[in-house]
Amino acid sequence: MRHSEKGEFIHSQSPLMHVDFHSFIQKENDLTSFELASEFGLTLRDVQKIKKHLARG
Repeated sequence: MRHSEKGEFIHSQSPLMHVDFHSFIQKENDLTSFELASEFGLTLRDVQKIKKHLARG
């Protein structure tokens, strides 16, 4: 298998928008979008993007 610097860089990066999805999913059921945005330091638009991304998966 070939390894490249770009591949290593991608795998070393933190999750989408620096959010731990497991924590996000746990809190998603209990908090509003505004509270999620405040909790993770995101904008409301970012919260919507993450919810859309999780719904696809």
